[in-house]
Amino acid sequence: MHVTHLSLADFRSYARIEVPLDPGVTAFVGANGQGKTNLVEAVGYLASLGSHRVSSDTPLVRMGAERAVIRAAVTQGERSQLVELELNPGRANRARINRSSQVRPRDVLGIVRTVLFAPEDLALVKGDPGERRRFLDELITARSPRMAGVRSDYDRVLKQRNTLLKSAAMARRHGGRGMDLSTLDVWDQHLAQVGAELLMRRLDLIETLQPLTDKAYEQLAPGGGPVALEYRSSSADPEGAGPQAARSRDELYARLMAALAGTRKQEIERGVTLVGPHRDELLLKLGQLPAKGYASHGESWSYALALRLASYELLRAEGNEPVLVLDDVFAELDARRRERLAELVAPGEQVLVTAAVDDDVPDILAGVRFTVADGTVERA
Repeated sequence: MHVTHLSLADFRSYARIEVPLDPGVTAFVGANGQGKTNLVEAVGYLASLGSHRVSSDTPLVRMGAERAVIRAAVTQGERSQLVELELNPGRANRARINRSSQVRPRDVLGIVRTVLFAPEDLALVKGDPGERRRFLDELITARSPRMAGVRSDYDRVLKQRNTLLKSAAMARRHGGRGMDLSTLDVWDQHLAQVGAELLMRRLDLIETLQPLTDKAYEQLAPGGGPVALEYRSSSADPEGAGPQAARSRDELYARLMAALAGTRKQEIERGVTLVGPHRDELLLKLGQLPAKGYASHGESWSYALALRLASYELLRAEGNEPVLVLDDVFAELDARRRERLAELVAPGEQVLVTAAVDDDVPDILAGVRFTVADGTVERA
């Protein structure tokens, strides 16, 4: 799969830009602040409905504009599609496939698939658990686009349940009569039902990703492993048996229901849901120690890159090779890791690279070059 044309209107710094793209390696080279990352950010947005740089759509719309449009022509085998997203901060976004059919934005998921390497990836290893949960959930959605609906349902149920718990906690603190919490049982069931689906997908993903990550780390840092991915669940029982012991959706549902029942008193006191996939952690281990807090800067980079390479190999093996995006990542790496990463990604069907100067792009990634400056993108 590869993108053959990218069109932007009022996206970030671009009032309007048209960029033809070829298979193989394409590098966007330009000084910082010239807009090269904006181009690959747009491709990534089509794949995930989100930015790797900001958490809301507002910064993506050019100042003074009401909306932004991302449009891309995509080819997979003999099939070509045109996918379009209209970003409307404060209102619902809109989507089109092949111009004529208006669909929900999440219906475009799966048309474009990307694996993105960026300086922000260091947070996968050094950041808080939310970064690692998002990594898992975005990869789950890339594998199975319908999981976007499951994630949305979970967030909605969690919000409703937290609202009820917060109201109950405030009533107690102010000495009022206890609220009627009979509906909490219903929300427990909804949360456990959707949560079990998400949890099952995470566990399956980790099992598949483990050997791929270990292999990728060995390729990047020979002799530096092994690495291990360990899921730490908030719904583990007092003896420490986590969800790995329960593999079916029904078993995970039962475990979540038991955990919610066991923490209900504490949740009512604190006014927040304390168990569920939103509280879980993916522990990244290097040897016998957690990578966070123990791995060196170079080891942390290798781990983050290994997770991305493993994601690429997984998606590629499932029959729809993703676009590889390397956003200013080579400038962050030492010479050895730079060359190893370049060798591993060079055979990709489509590789998009951004760099501040030509020297930051390894020779093995020689291909099409675009110069990005002053709002223009010109083929070198």
